[in-house]
Amino acid sequence: MNREAGRGGRRDRHEGRQQGGGRRDGGHGRGRDGQGRQRSGSRGQGGPRRGWSSSRPSERSRRTTSSRQVAFEGLRTVREDDAYANLVLSGLLRRHRVSGRDAAFTTELFYGSLRAQGRLDAIIAACVDRDLRDIEPELLDVMRLGAYQLLDMTVAPHAATSETVALARQEVGAGAASFANAVLRRIGERTLPEWIERVAPDRETDLVGHLSVVHSHPAWMVRALSDALAGHGRDRSEIDELLAAQNVAPAVSLVMRPGLTDLEELIEHGAGEAAWSVFGAAWPSGDPGGIDPVRQGRAAVQDEGSQLAALALALGADELVRAEDDHWLDLCAGPGGKTALLGGLTVGHDTELLAVELQPHRTELVDRSVASLREAGCEITTRTADGTTIGAELPGRFSRVLVDVPCTGLGALRRRPEARWRRTPGDIGSLAGLQRELLASALDAAAPGGVVAYVTCSPHLAETRLVVADVLKQREDVTQLDARDAVRAGILPARHGEADLGRGPAVQLWPHVHGTDAMFIALLRKRDDSPSAHRTETTPEEGSRSS
Repeated sequence: MNREAGRGGRRDRHEGRQQGGGRRDGGHGRGRDGQGRQRSGSRGQGGPRRGWSSSRPSERSRRTTSSRQVAFEGLRTVREDDAYANLVLSGLLRRHRVSGRDAAFTTELFYGSLRAQGRLDAIIAACVDRDLRDIEPELLDVMRLGAYQLLDMTVAPHAATSETVALARQEVGAGAASFANAVLRRIGERTLPEWIERVAPDRETDLVGHLSVVHSHPAWMVRALSDALAGHGRDRSEIDELLAAQNVAPAVSLVMRPGLTDLEELIEHGAGEAAWSVFGAAWPSGDPGGIDPVRQGRAAVQDEGSQLAALALALGADELVRAEDDHWLDLCAGPGGKTALLGGLTVGHDTELLAVELQPHRTELVDRSVASLREAGCEITTRTADGTTIGAELPGRFSRVLVDVPCTGLGALRRRPEARWRRTPGDIGSLAGLQRELLASALDAAAPGGVVAYVTCSPHLAETRLVVADVLKQREDVTQLDARDAVRAGILPARHGEADLGRGPAVQLWPHVHGTDAMFIALLRKRDDSPSAHRTETTPEEGSRSS
């Protein structure tokens, strides 16, 4: 999630302009190199570009947009506008009317080049006599596309090279095309394993550096994710599997709006059974947006890990809540997927749901997500407000509170590969204060005996266990609960025995273990004064030790 999400909800994950704000060089599109560093601009203030042809694409011959052109336009937009890849690609495919096999090729080339950017840049750097920051950003994008076709796809080498050179000529100029041709011919002389052996540090002497190149993650992320594995009770040796899993395109998961559709209907439209979620379904491939349940708002696309986070509160907390269970709160609601799951399940509890979101346009997304549920009679209210102040404004009002805080998104790199080249270690510290403020506000808003679910889509320890531990140290009115049984309540009964939910009390999901985004789920209860208040609670000290 984005850093400024805010104070009431997450600033749009799909906005993505928080780090420097859009075009950093006043519109000349500097971008970053493979390690996420700012790349120097290579255009003059109006002059020709480094000796390449000064003619622009609009001055050259035009033809039908090819799959490679669409992928290039996507990379350029992501780089120049700090845009989110999923939104960029879907828009481009629609605009250029790319479908079928061409859409599949474009999608693989676009996402694959983004995921492999660090590794591709290391290989390109070995083939040129200059720093990558001195290469025209557009040309570097083109060469990444060509290198990915040569090393990672089944494209014939001559086609990969000739088509990429033609793209360089069209988008950058004749000189750039000659340069790209020379580089790609050098790249094509070796296989990917041969290049890895040449450019990656030795595994025995520099494990982090080696994994950084092999799995195309910044070195600091490799360290952080290795620490996260150990901190959440797993073995550091799983780091290879985790990094590899984050380079695999995620399967499409559907979620049923409670009471509005069922698995039988989704199966009739081509879906299959979900891996975990009782409200989930698996979609085989492609975009399910055209099937009636999705088009009519009775189902939607949502990762199963995200579903389980919402269900842990909506279903799993039934035996944990010790307050009058008539008001629920989603404190960081946009874009509304978890809100819709919560909202659909309010009917069985005869309760109302308030969804708070800082950004007005994201509040509109929440409204769209819950529109069909409102029509069915669910009492769901949306509000644009600062989530850090809701606790003071509505203290002790809610029996259940979901706070899915803004985070670095290190657990969702499968679907947002560009984030690995944007995020920096400094983002962790800048988000830490906001995460604690939002959790504190959620706890203030909870009624005595009410349950708060603290959720992130990052496994980083500084965003997960350490946040919870800090809050427990500061508050005597809060107890951490074991979230494992609550999460199991949202899992298909047939899969209960296979659900490795860790050592508790919090639950950390993993792409390489569960096939979901790396969602973190912790449950906290506001203490009440009844004699039975602490029957199933974990004490703050126990929670801290378990953390």
